[in-house]
Amino acid sequence: MDKHLKDRLEYLLCVNIESIRSISGGDISQAYLLETESERFFCKVNHADQANKMFLAEKKALEEIARTKEIAVPKVVLCEVLDKGGFLVMEYIEPKRASPKEMEQFGHQLAQFHQKSAANTFGWETDNYIGSLPQSNKENEGWAKFYVAERLIPQLRLSVDSKRLQNDEIPSEQRLLEICHKLFPDVKPSLLHGDLWSGNYMVSQEGRPYLIDPATYYGHHEVDIAMTRLFGGFGNQFYGAYAEHFPKIGGEKERNDIYSFVLSACTFEFVREVILPKRTAYFR
Repeated sequence: MDKHLKDRLEYLLCVNIESIRSISGGDISQAYLLETESERFFCKVNHADQANKMFLAEKKALEEIARTKEIAVPKVVLCEVLDKGGFLVMEYIEPKRASPKEMEQFGHQLAQFHQKSAANTFGWETDNYIGSLPQSNKENEGWAKFYVAERLIPQLRLSVDSKRLQNDEIPSEQRLLEICHKLFPDVKPSLLHGDLWSGNYMVSQEGRPYLIDPATYYGHHEVDIAMTRLFGGFGNQFYGAYAEHFPKIGGEKERNDIYSFVLSACTFEFVREVILPKRTAYFR
């Protein structure tokens, strides 16, 4: 971190920063632990053109999740623009390896969070990002219509544009709508994390689950669960606790497969090599 940014942080935080250490936790940004005499802060810095918009969207999402009072998120302290890019400062949460009991608690809390809804439509009042990719949240009263128009089609077109998929490898929009109408249940909108893979939650030293790096919008609660399963899963204790709040209604596997299409840019190969060859039968 350069001295100019350090000086600015000290001024805005009204503290003397005694140490700055580069740490993990910023997949697309530089991440730092800032230590003062009495406090510690987590700081993400990104010099991309859209960085400030990304951080503002993350701040808004974290605050929206916090308002539910169902699951913890780090408190946002600063969100500021740079000459190029921006930075986000939050309280620092010291993570630890989660115990089975803590994952069970996480499952209960996530389910309670998903049951807390303040919306009658799917989407959100503002667009945001999943990783560094823009994510449209144009509101729609129907879940299938929203998911096809705002999630499946944009991601599939992006994969074609990047030449990771061919046009003839993806189904038509009409076919996607037909299948989604058939498989998607009549659900109420749930506030979602939106990108809930294993790198986007943590458990504090005190054993409290936290959500981080959200791509929030109102959608079907099973979307978050599908994302948790992409890279190994969260464990039986988590899924067992979650299922106590959302009994199975049938079709979960098929919906999980469809929800898995919406992935970050780094997983296009996963779409091509795993999802499409095995699961295109849903779209025939």
